[in-house]
Amino acid sequence: MTIDIALNNVWILICAALVFLMHAGFACVEAGMTQSKNTANIIMKNFMTIAIGSLCYYLIGYSLMYGTSLLGIIGTPGLGIVGGGADSVSLNVFWFFQAVFAATCATIVSGAVAERMKFGVYLGFCLVMCTVIYPITGHWIWGGGWLGRLGFTDFAGSTAVHAIGGFSALVGAKLVGARNGKYPHRGNVRTIPGHSIPLGALGVLLLWFGWFGFNAGSGFSATADIGLVAVNTILAGAAGALSAMGVSMLRHKHANVGLTLNGCLAGLVGITAGCSGVEPWAAIVIGVLSGIVMLFAVDLFDNKLKIDDPVGAISVHGITGAFGTICVGLFAVDGGILYGGGILLPIQFLGVVACGAFAMAISFVYFSLMKRFVGLRVKKEEEIAGLDNAEHKVSAYNTTGMLDL
Repeated sequence: MTIDIALNNVWILICAALVFLMHAGFACVEAGMTQSKNTANIIMKNFMTIAIGSLCYYLIGYSLMYGTSLLGIIGTPGLGIVGGGADSVSLNVFWFFQAVFAATCATIVSGAVAERMKFGVYLGFCLVMCTVIYPITGHWIWGGGWLGRLGFTDFAGSTAVHAIGGFSALVGAKLVGARNGKYPHRGNVRTIPGHSIPLGALGVLLLWFGWFGFNAGSGFSATADIGLVAVNTILAGAAGALSAMGVSMLRHKHANVGLTLNGCLAGLVGITAGCSGVEPWAAIVIGVLSGIVMLFAVDLFDNKLKIDDPVGAISVHGITGAFGTICVGLFAVDGGILYGGGILLPIQFLGVVACGAFAMAISFVYFSLMKRFVGLRVKKEEEIAGLDNAEHKVSAYNTTGMLDL
């Protein structure tokens, strides 16, 4: 092993650990933005997402993503870590970094279907995401498949991770239906507030911190321009938070905390596709626009389409992930319209549509089958009492004090 590979291995392992920490961030965000009676259920879903995702991606998902390409559609199936990889790092390190990405796709869905979907149904979807949806679309983009051959650019996964998770979440949230009491009367929308703003804010900060590994590690080299990636990542997140806060103040006459937190995440999702290929000023623009796009998407789904998404995952990850991927066709130094390019933009559109359609189709098949044969959601009385008790026979918060011994 050369010194360069050894250095790269250490760097990518650090980045993978940061991405792993993002699961703690997702757990905090989802728990904080939902009701306290469902907190243990949220924690269990996020915890088991990592467990199921890692095993499924090891056993079959990785080979479908990075095995020898069959007609540019899918990798040759195999058992365990076979094929693919990057010349700059060892195969095991490459797999580990990709595995923590795979689980991220599924956990995006967790937030959108929170507080009413059956625990077992969600766990089944984790298996589908990490063995079918993410590996196949990932093969198209990163594994030598047809989109990558066309020149589709998604450096760290605005589409490959976030849009895929967001569009799958859209299907799941639509089919499972809204939470009890969310839309009590025709035309009315009831806000169901989360139980802990501090927990949600901590989650966003953990995600922002982990995002530096998410983006800067995606070049699989410690000697790449990781400085530019880090600069673009922090600028886009900051710009997204600022634009979301500003627009929410104009619309609602106050600085909305939840929308500001999601604005930061929207900026981060938006820059993920182009973080290595745009200039810092463009990262700020992408972040600002992503925050605004997220706000209007939340309004569309929540108030117009009546699709209940407790944490805004569809808007933050699905819509903004697609938007950020398309922005590469505008702002990329190599191939963007603003720099004299033109071919890249339609390829970016094609990739977003193709990957989104595939993710939604597979998700629709899975959730429809579950809805017909086992049911997607818990009983009404269980939902009212809380999924902590209904699914796990426990409360996340002990409010009764110590029991007498």
